[in-house]
Amino acid sequence: MRPLKQLFHFGWELALSCVFPVVIFASLAITQTISMPLLPRYDWLLIIFLLMQVWMVRSGLETKDELKVITLFHLIGLALEIFKVHMGSWSYPEDGIAKVFGVPLYSGFMYASVASFLCQAWRRLQVELIKWPPFWLVVPLAAAIYLNFFTHHYWIDIRYWLAGLVIIVFWKSWVSYDVNGTRYRMPLALSFVLIGFFIWIAENIATFFGAWKYPNQTDAWSLVSLGKVSSWVLLVIVSFLIVATLKRVKGRTSRINKTR
Repeated sequence: MRPLKQLFHFGWELALSCVFPVVIFASLAITQTISMPLLPRYDWLLIIFLLMQVWMVRSGLETKDELKVITLFHLIGLALEIFKVHMGSWSYPEDGIAKVFGVPLYSGFMYASVASFLCQAWRRLQVELIKWPPFWLVVPLAAAIYLNFFTHHYWIDIRYWLAGLVIIVFWKSWVSYDVNGTRYRMPLALSFVLIGFFIWIAENIATFFGAWKYPNQTDAWSLVSLGKVSSWVLLVIVSFLIVATLKRVKGRTSRINKTR
């Protein structure tokens, strides 16, 4: 019975960490099925997500430091969206007032929701990193992965080379987490793959409810290519590396302040 109890507790903590992504999916579904008054659907989504963020901070569900991380991811995601839409990778065909270069501002929140999940799961499960690579390796690797999302349109796609490099760099790295007083651990690379796969599932749900459309979904919805899992895994790696680096910097700063 204890393994089942632990699994339930683990699932519950993850579910609580997914509050913001759940609100995003629910909003996409509701605004898709119900005609929204006064404003275009994309603008209603932006308002809903902004109000949700305000509520999460005010209620204590999200800390102000986590909000800063989420805002950073919103900007990173929005920059990527503007470029990808410009290159024709996908589109936002509906009208909207709050659109920049054809991209609705709410779209950045879908990247921010990944950061929200990572930050909250980190706090709830008391995540610790084992044998974390040095800063001088982590930062350039994260930058290279992010830049490849842009440069592969003009140059060769090196995502699989980068994935191989990730395996090498994090071969000895583990993530340790607490479930109801008991600590467990798993290889860090495995956690990247698992999160990326579940985001791919979420992407299929999002496109079904019209969050955005790929070229092959213009006439009718179809399953997102399984090959997109690799893109999401790489994006999860970037997200995790940024969150982990900020967490470690903050932790180091806190220890220094305590010793003064």
